[in-house]
Amino acid sequence: MQGDHLDALVTAAADGIAFDGLVVEPDGDGYVVEVEGDRHAVDGDDGLRTVASDHPAYVSNWYFWHAVTPQKADRWAFLRWLEGAEETAVPDRYDALKDGLTTEWGQLSITVTQDGDGGRQYRLTHVDDGDTDPADLATYEDPLEARTIAKHDDSGKYRPLKTAPTLQTGWVFEGLAAADLVETVDYFYPATIANWHREREGELDVDHWRETMERQSGIYGVVQTWDRGKGHEHVDWVAEACCDDSQCLKRREWQYDDDTELAVDGGDGEFPCREPCSLVISAARRWTKLEGEESQTYEFELTPSEKEQVEAIVDAVAEGRTDEIREADVYDDANRYRTRFLRAKRFDDDGNLCGVETEE
Repeated sequence: MQGDHLDALVTAAADGIAFDGLVVEPDGDGYVVEVEGDRHAVDGDDGLRTVASDHPAYVSNWYFWHAVTPQKADRWAFLRWLEGAEETAVPDRYDALKDGLTTEWGQLSITVTQDGDGGRQYRLTHVDDGDTDPADLATYEDPLEARTIAKHDDSGKYRPLKTAPTLQTGWVFEGLAAADLVETVDYFYPATIANWHREREGELDVDHWRETMERQSGIYGVVQTWDRGKGHEHVDWVAEACCDDSQCLKRREWQYDDDTELAVDGGDGEFPCREPCSLVISAARRWTKLEGEESQTYEFELTPSEKEQVEAIVDAVAEGRTDEIREADVYDDANRYRTRFLRAKRFDDDGNLCGVETEE
């Protein structure tokens, strides 16, 4: 055990310590020390040092959480959650930390291990790279690099929504200190730790759809008009399109308003979504204009298989699986060649389905 651990413990003992099974109470010129239910009355600082030296895990654990870990409440709570500190006694936790404790946070896999003196080191990878040989991963150390990684998916496409389940693979942050770990997570998923902690403390401030839309102005002010006698049904459509687990890793906590819950499930994400995001608002602005159109009746002639093919194409695009459909798999309704054949057969030279023009 390092001497600075004991020095810090003796300094703090004057005000008393009660943390993770370690209790030190001032008692006259000495102290009462309790570890694992075993109480000792000791004389002076030297006596405290002697007893504390017999319990290095408890002392180093106390030192790590009070002298090394970021003391901001949300970050401190997040780091303790990663190793189950509130549920697991120090000896059992230290045994587990020797091999590493791994937790998922969205698409991040975070492994915390204990170094030889009770400190912690953190390893951060994509969940899909948990079994990948480290030699095959690009290694990073600077938390700021996470911002660059998070900008694009594996195919190089820009990711406008940082909590979309499209985080690219092939990287690892090794040997991060506690402060660097939470900073890196924040770059990958901004504000998720803070909102997760607020929710745990019962302090999450949720802005529902109505109040969020009432704040919109300028080109986005048009969204305020989008009720059109449908109640909150249109917001169900928005939430189903944008806020599903397949589209966003947050768990939606906002509803239509304080009194009206949406019919669409909010998802199972670890961290909450407290208000409609900018992507949702931007999409809703476009849908507001589109929904202002009057319905028209169109008549098309399609075979039953062609009708099912159109439905399959829409589904494939909506679920983002078009890249997974092999060109040789002509039995898939959304196959590129199948779709081109349908276009050749049913679309005219102006791109109208079955030659039926769109009525403005």
